[in-house]
Amino acid sequence: MIIPGEKRPWNDIDIYLQPFIEELKQLWVGVKTFDMLKKENFTLRAALLWTINDFPTDANLSGWSTKGRYACPCCAAQTCSRWLYNGKKLCYMGHRPWLDENHSFRYEHNLFDGTEEFRAAPEQTTGSEIFSMLKQMKFSEEDDPTEAELWKKRSIFFRLPYWKHNILRHNLDVMHIEKKFDIGIQHALHPQVLPTGKSFLTPAIFTMSKKEKEVFCNVLKDIKVLDGYASNISRCVSVKDRRLYSLKSHDYHILMQDLLLVALRSCMSSEVTSCIIELSNIMKSICGKVLMVEELEKLQDRVALTLCNLKKIFPPSFFTIMVHLLVHLPEEAKVGGPVFYRWMYPIERYLEDVDTRYDRPTRNEVFISNDLTKTYLFGSYGEPVGSVEIAELDDISWVQAHRYVLFHHDSLDLLRT
Repeated sequence: MIIPGEKRPWNDIDIYLQPFIEELKQLWVGVKTFDMLKKENFTLRAALLWTINDFPTDANLSGWSTKGRYACPCCAAQTCSRWLYNGKKLCYMGHRPWLDENHSFRYEHNLFDGTEEFRAAPEQTTGSEIFSMLKQMKFSEEDDPTEAELWKKRSIFFRLPYWKHNILRHNLDVMHIEKKFDIGIQHALHPQVLPTGKSFLTPAIFTMSKKEKEVFCNVLKDIKVLDGYASNISRCVSVKDRRLYSLKSHDYHILMQDLLLVALRSCMSSEVTSCIIELSNIMKSICGKVLMVEELEKLQDRVALTLCNLKKIFPPSFFTIMVHLLVHLPEEAKVGGPVFYRWMYPIERYLEDVDTRYDRPTRNEVFISNDLTKTYLFGSYGEPVGSVEIAELDDISWVQAHRYVLFHHDSLDLLRT
């Protein structure tokens, strides 16, 4: 279903989903269908397991807001967040509850937020509990609301008789979580006053010099991969400007799991590189074709430990909600299975091929205006994309164009017969 219009429907998407929900209810009861192989009728039944969507759409489908202090749909009202007054943004750094009860990081308050951590990992609210809370839903703007008051709406999917019993209802988008793990150059240390009176900003451990950036870009520029494995990433590398640009979602996927490790080893300290290598190995394990439950339980501990190690290196502004969601991926993989059945890559590939007059009006004005029909000999007129070049035809090309019109234009059908 493609919803036309210049703006997305946001929470009003339930209006467009009503026919879809009614069809799912019919399929749950059963629909008479004819089997061509056996030449007989049978009752076809189907159920919706989960939805596959990006993270902002999760709020519109589930009803839980993915913005603000309680942006995590898994932690819900127990989301640990902190407002950065200078950065004017929220950070989500409460990952020590997922560590072992006796782990030393729980007691090292100087390396984290100045407190010791004794809490256990928050338990996720079940579908039945959400369904009970939303029977009499109330909106609230209080500073410390209850979990029931934080929901923005009751999802239309709860009209399905089995939806409240689904353990995994809305998948976290692994594709965009991987993409948002962007290791940027940030300055978070306090400036030092030199004897001359000038202030000197001490470079952080993850800050690269100009020479190190050039080495990093040169490595990515010279990397060769197998045909069909990835796009030509070298075209997205500017050694002169020392930056990457125009990367697609799959390019970030390849960078995170393979290429970034090779490029960083030659230009960054081992303390930072070891954390990024461990992060890459975690993403590789989550995106693997075969997942073992025992390995996923160990992976949960590795994720929490890696995020805590990253906190010792990167500033709080690095830990956005997309970084926090990594801690929930192993548990979600135990319920939903391999990630490649549940991520957004196939959907985005399909949507890239879908262009309507509403998506790109500047490229589809010909469908609205009929004035251009008078200037074209054939009906396949269109709008130029990019720069326009006027070419001059030689004598042979003029003869070929004239012959093509004589043989193919509709107005000459009577003369040809």
